[in-house]
Amino acid sequence: MRARRWIGAAALCLGSACLGQVGVPGFANRSRGENAESTASAVGGMETAARNPFEGSVPGRTASGEELALSLADAIERGLKANLGLMLTDQGAAAARGARRVSLSRLLPTLSIQGSETSEQLNLAAFGLKPAPGTPSVVGPFGIFDFRGVVSQTILNLRNMDTARASTESLRAAEFQVKDARDAVTLVVAALYLQAQSGASRIEAVKAQVAGSRALYEQAADFKKAGTVPAIDVLRAQVELQAQQQRLIAARNAYEKQKLQLGRAIGLPDGQAIRLTDAMPDKPAQAPEFEEALRQAYAARMDYQSLAAKVKAAEWARKAASAGRYPTVDFNGDYGVMGPSAVNSHGVYTASVGVKIPVFDGRRVQGEVEQAAAALGREKAQLEDMRGRIAYEIRAAMLDVKAAADLVAVSKGSVELAKQQETQARDRFAAGVTNNLEVVQAQEALAGANENYISSLLGYNIAKASLARAIGGVEAKIRTLLLGSE
Repeated sequence: MRARRWIGAAALCLGSACLGQVGVPGFANRSRGENAESTASAVGGMETAARNPFEGSVPGRTASGEELALSLADAIERGLKANLGLMLTDQGAAAARGARRVSLSRLLPTLSIQGSETSEQLNLAAFGLKPAPGTPSVVGPFGIFDFRGVVSQTILNLRNMDTARASTESLRAAEFQVKDARDAVTLVVAALYLQAQSGASRIEAVKAQVAGSRALYEQAADFKKAGTVPAIDVLRAQVELQAQQQRLIAARNAYEKQKLQLGRAIGLPDGQAIRLTDAMPDKPAQAPEFEEALRQAYAARMDYQSLAAKVKAAEWARKAASAGRYPTVDFNGDYGVMGPSAVNSHGVYTASVGVKIPVFDGRRVQGEVEQAAAALGREKAQLEDMRGRIAYEIRAAMLDVKAAADLVAVSKGSVELAKQQETQARDRFAAGVTNNLEVVQAQEALAGANENYISSLLGYNIAKASLARAIGGVEAKIRTLLLGSE
């Protein structure tokens, strides 16, 4: 039951980690290897997946021999069917449903049928009875046949009635937790899918860098043969080419691990090859104004609704504890047949109504009331904290979305400038105005600009997903906020 809460928080931390890499000062000056490392850690890594049920699943048994085309919508749909965190939350709701049935059963009549056929022989002397002269002290054997139905019904028990109401609210809280878990699954799967998409984009960017470095190396080798450049230019170009090749190997490895992580969260069988069909979204977020978002959140945030139901359950639990001071009224009765044998029996019955009035219970009720009142105080405090936290999360998510959108615009412009810089450096080298050091530096600047753009675009989409989580109803809003369409 409580696992959902920290798992949902882990999903939010997932988005925060991705946002952190585009919001930390000096990010543009990091090496591309460090950026890739930070991006990989944004979705928790393999160690986190082992601890977070929402990044695990109950996978299918066998993988198909064909590559599976997987869109973002398909991934979310699969996650909602196989994700381990959601399954565990479902089991918590099932347990709450069972607890409610137990509490309701105390208010319903119970009916049982019992029968017996007994053969007895009594020694009257054992009971201190002296038989009449000429009468044996041992009586029997004789038979007793007894078959009847027994019914009992609570007529008035305020404690059980309030406990049943508390269990009903607890069940509502558990059902809200299941809905909240669906939002958490949607957010985690979307983040993992976006992470893998960024890995694919990073591979394409590094491939372009490898191709550019190879062209520079071949050009420098040709110029050296012609005697127009020294050997150092060839060596410099070769070092840059190998560095880019190393980055491509690392990017491909990271991408394959990201796909494995996504497959774990959505229940793909081991060894299932997948191909991501959706490109990284770059649509602007269609978010409501703060006041409207706050109003929607109070209605759509299932974790808030769950806490509100827990407060009501705690209120009924406190009333049930107080009701321990009040009398209870019960009915018990039975009807059947009784005689020396089944064919020689007669109808019998008993009926009674009992009243139980507590007089002194060793202050047990007072202690239970104090415990229930403390539990109610905790739930109310958490609910008020949740109201403030919702407002904070919405404001913070809106700030993140705006900052991430600005970073995307700046980094996109930086890529264009870096391309122009590289082109001019190549032209200067080809014209013999300078050596290829300028070209290598321009290639490094372009590689950094591409990495920053990929990371900022990932951060922008994670920020939009986090905003959907803050407003509530992620499952319904994720498409609008990420893709800019209904």
